Amino acid sequence: MRDLSAELLDWYDVHARSMPWRVAPADKLAGQRPDPYAVWMSEIMLQQTTVAAVTAYFQRFIARWPTVADLAAAEDADVMGEWAGLGYYARARNLLKCARAVVADHGGQFPADHAALLKLPGIGPYTAAAIASIAFDLRHTVVDGNVERVMARMHDEHTPLPSAKPILTEMADALTPAKRPGDYAQAVMDLGATICTPKSPACGICPWRDPCVARVNGTAPELPKKTPKAAKPIRHGTVYIATRGDGAILLETRPDKGLLGGMLGWPGSDWIAADGPRPQNPPLSANWTKLDGEVRHTFTHFHLMLDVMVAQVPLGAEPTTGTFLPRAQFRPSDLPTVMRKAYDLAQS
Repeated sequence: MRDLSAELLDWYDVHARSMPWRVAPADKLAGQRPDPYAVWMSEIMLQQTTVAAVTAYFQRFIARWPTVADLAAAEDADVMGEWAGLGYYARARNLLKCARAVVADHGGQFPADHAALLKLPGIGPYTAAAIASIAFDLRHTVVDGNVERVMARMHDEHTPLPSAKPILTEMADALTPAKRPGDYAQAVMDLGATICTPKSPACGICPWRDPCVARVNGTAPELPKKTPKAAKPIRHGTVYIATRGDGAILLETRPDKGLLGGMLGWPGSDWIAADGPRPQNPPLSANWTKLDGEVRHTFTHFHLMLDVMVAQVPLGAEPTTGTFLPRAQFRPSDLPTVMRKAYDLAQS
């Protein structure tokens, strides 16, 4: 009987992708162990995001906060500022909560235990399995979108996602070896990312080419099947960019809960359904001017369209929300993407 996991590990030993948080197979064989802090950081950043987008953020975070204790002691605003642009900002809030819990409850060391990892803020079943497997080489089945695609094609499984998740997880578990489970988990993800890609899979050079049932049946490009998603609704809102006579800019820190929670942004209105009038909620009385054009941004569950209002205000202006930040202290890079788009529109 073929040992498919061993065949894939042989392929991974030659073709493993180089990533700043990963220990290469040869280095691991020589005795280098993965840093659980780096593994955790990368897994949180990679949620809903690509390796290409994450790499620079990861390197900046590790350079600024080399250990989990350093991150736990960081100022919330500094961490949120470094995260700006990466999206899904609840991850950044949970990053801080988790780092502080590791320091407070585990002596600054990530626990080498799946159940204990699951109790940490922001760590769900996938992330706990990934950390346990990759950082500590414990046998846990790691299933992301790449793994789901590989399993669906290997078994020619046509049940649509998300209903297929338990089926594909069981298939993945059956192939997960007791030896080198961390490397194996990364190998399957690499296979999906580089060869068994969503479109035009490179079946001719795949190490699992022969046993892949979907390749034999000619159905690989159409798998995995997915339940059609409903069209995203559209919401409208207004943001206000006020500049004081001394150059200071009016900004606010958004509430911790909700979209963009804890992030720096422009005061503004609620975001409401698009079939009503554009909402307005100026933070102070001023001669507001609406800019030509609008900001368009897509979140997970809806599209957002924002009007941008700008005004010059006197030194004594007193806003009902937000604080004037001296121009020298303002970094546009600290803004989340949608707020940065509003700033760029104002600058143009």
